[in-house]
Amino acid sequence: MKASDNIIEIKHVTKAFSDNGFVAVSDFNLEIKRGEFVTFLGPSGCGKTTMLRMIGGFDVPTSGEMLLGGKDITAIPPYKRPVNTVFQRYALFPHMNIYDNIAFGLKLKKLPKDEMDAKVKRVLEIVDLEGFEDRKVSTLSGGQQQRIAIARALVNEPEILLLDEPLGALDLKMRKEMQLELKAMHDRLGITFIYVTHDQEEALTMSDKIVVMSRGQIQQIGTPEDIYNEPANAFVADFIGESNIFKGIMTGKLKARFAGGEFECVDDVPEGTQVDIVIRPEDVIWDADSSKGTISGKVTGVIFKGMHYEITVESGKYEMVIRSTKSPKVGDTIGMSIEPDGIHVMIAEDHTTRFEADIVDASTLDYNGREIKCDLGSVIPGARIKDEVLVDGSGEPIDTSKIKVQVSIEPADIELSDDESAGLTSGQIINLIYKGDHYSYVVRTDHGHDLIVDDEYLWNMNDRVGLIMPEDKMTFGVKK
Repeated sequence: MKASDNIIEIKHVTKAFSDNGFVAVSDFNLEIKRGEFVTFLGPSGCGKTTMLRMIGGFDVPTSGEMLLGGKDITAIPPYKRPVNTVFQRYALFPHMNIYDNIAFGLKLKKLPKDEMDAKVKRVLEIVDLEGFEDRKVSTLSGGQQQRIAIARALVNEPEILLLDEPLGALDLKMRKEMQLELKAMHDRLGITFIYVTHDQEEALTMSDKIVVMSRGQIQQIGTPEDIYNEPANAFVADFIGESNIFKGIMTGKLKARFAGGEFECVDDVPEGTQVDIVIRPEDVIWDADSSKGTISGKVTGVIFKGMHYEITVESGKYEMVIRSTKSPKVGDTIGMSIEPDGIHVMIAEDHTTRFEADIVDASTLDYNGREIKCDLGSVIPGARIKDEVLVDGSGEPIDTSKIKVQVSIEPADIELSDDESAGLTSGQIINLIYKGDHYSYVVRTDHGHDLIVDDEYLWNMNDRVGLIMPEDKMTFGVKK
């Protein structure tokens, strides 16, 4: 791709807030072509609005650079950028009519009246509200107010239109209509749209390119088809559409074991590799004859959803969700099979929790004011404990002031508690993924660390929890 094809290039951008050290965006890299409709998609708190604000110039990156048309704009203020923003709250002036709301920016530029009239008329045609110039804001519906907010942004003829969850205040029917209208508007105008949403359907419906974000980092960049059909990891698979996600292992060439059975697949991953398996509900084939399937299970739930039934099946300790146009009865035992191309295999991510602790004495570490007991004589190379003091091979005391110990523990060995003071640290659940026989949680601690915890019990998003980490499940090493 030629550099000139890109209107925006974001290179290694990080944004940390100095008041609490929280990193909202970390090492963000992205190229946006002229005329693209790009969507930042992710849950609340993932950094998507912070990234949009940096493009608009409202926030300044802590590090990295941002180029517009090949020129560095990192430190350029918003009013000098060819960018306009539409927010969820439309911020229309209630004391002005529609004409004055739209023309507000043009008046500041002191454009001639006839030129201003022509521009306002044109953008009202674009948003399909011709003749509304003299109407009051209070007489408009939510959808009409949203269009006026877009018209006010478009009248300044920006090269880039930023949209921060602009449909969030609309009801479901109006939101769906506006999704299609926004996409058609983008096609007519040919300018670059950068859109922020947590709504997967919005992203899939409108975007040329989707940037999936979590915890301030890009998880995957791709077309809607790529994101849905080839998710890069379990987070993307869970966030985009509905998925069955299981832990598994490759048992041979193009063979994987998961959910209690061995299945043929199309992903050539080495034997013995730990994997995450994604199965879309519509790709599970069921049969009333339980012997006709790779695995079988008991139907525990059937919900009619208009175009299909959503069927929940228990198979041993696992749960499978099926989407089908035909329906078994609750209590039936059915067989289940999956075609090889319906099985998406991903290398399992290393979610081991690692953190640094300070040395207090030969058998005690300190982590944010909490004690951890360990034998440092077996952790620090060449060290031993003599009279409760760490000494080297010659018996001389070791200066531990500059030594950091790294503590590691697996997600399955951490226990969640509703007593925040019960564990080694505490925090808030910011994400969860069901993996067939357990939940995988992301807990953001009060010290700004994101930890993965596996638990068979269901906790709710935003729950405050204590994290109990047994010392006998920890491993220790010297931080290099």
